[in-house]
Amino acid sequence: MKHILMMRGARTLVDMCTKIKAGENVLVVTDFEKFEIAEVVAAAANERGGEVTIAIMTPRKADSAEPPPSVAEAMKKSDVIFTPVLKSITHTQAVKNAAAAGARILVMTHFTPEIMISGGIEADFEAQKLVCQNVARTLEQGKHLHLTTQKGTNLTANIEGRRGNALYCIVEPGEFSTVPTIEANVSPVEGSAEGVIVADASIPYLGIGVLREPVTLTVKKGMITSIDGGDQARVLAENLKSLGDPNVYNIAEVGIGLNPKSRMTGIMLDDEGVFGSVHIGIGTNITLGGTLKTACHYDALQWRGTIEVDGRLILENGQLKI
Repeated sequence: MKHILMMRGARTLVDMCTKIKAGENVLVVTDFEKFEIAEVVAAAANERGGEVTIAIMTPRKADSAEPPPSVAEAMKKSDVIFTPVLKSITHTQAVKNAAAAGARILVMTHFTPEIMISGGIEADFEAQKLVCQNVARTLEQGKHLHLTTQKGTNLTANIEGRRGNALYCIVEPGEFSTVPTIEANVSPVEGSAEGVIVADASIPYLGIGVLREPVTLTVKKGMITSIDGGDQARVLAENLKSLGDPNVYNIAEVGIGLNPKSRMTGIMLDDEGVFGSVHIGIGTNITLGGTLKTACHYDALQWRGTIEVDGRLILENGQLKI
C-alpha cells in the first residue's frame, strides 16, 4: 500500500523537479538500505520514458564519502540523477563532476516512505522558486553576514565573492538540489567565521536528530574550537574527533529554510527546509562554492534566527524580511 501512496511524491520528483523527457538517461544511485525508495522513483521515471538504471552500492561508511568509481563514472554520463541513500554523497567530487557534465541532480539522503508521501514534498516548489532565488541573490551580493538567536548564537562571517545557492527542488542542467528542503545558503570564506553557535533545533546526523538540549559550538578563525552540551553534543564531538581530519571543524555554510510544508523531525532533508530555521554546515564546502573537501558535512539547526547582510535585515526571529 505504501508504494501506491509514494508514487504521488515520485511523480512530483520526475514531473516538477527534474522534468524528465522520454529517452533521457536516468540514474538512481542507492544502497541496500534505501532500495524501496529507489524502486518507486525508478518506476515513475520509467513511466515518463526515461532510460532508467539503478546503481546499488554498499552504504557509505560516513556522510560525504565518495561513491564507488563505477558509480561516479555513470553519474557523469547521466542526464538526471536521484540519490536515495542512507549516507550522504551530496558533498562529493562525484556530484560536483556530474553537475559539471550537465546532469540534473536531486539529493535524497535519509529519505523515508513518509517523506515521499507527505510534508515538505507537498510544497509548491514553483511558487517558492522566486523567494528562494531572491534570498540567495541577496547573500551572493553581500560581504558581511551576522547571525544571532535569542538562545545565544552570535556569529559573523565574510561572504564576499561567494555564490548564493538557491535550492528549491527544481533543477536545470548542471544543477543539484536537495529535496524536499527549500533553502538559500552561502559558504563563508574559509577562516572568516567568528563567534558562537547555539543549535537548539536539530542535528540530523549520527542518530542525534531533534535536540533535547542546546549544543554550543565556539568558533574561531573559521573553525569550531569547542563543542559543549549534553549527550547529543558528545556524540557530535566524539565523531568529529574520530575522523582525524582537522578541516571537519570548518564553518562551511549558513542556510535559511524556506519550505512552508517541512517539519522538524530529525530527518535532514525535512529539517533543513523548515521555514525560518537556520542551519550551519560543518566540514566540506566544495559543492557550495568553497574550497575544502573534508571527511564529512554535518548541519546544526537553530530556531528563530536573525540574519543581517551588510546591515540589511534578511531574517528576523525566523520571519523572512525580503
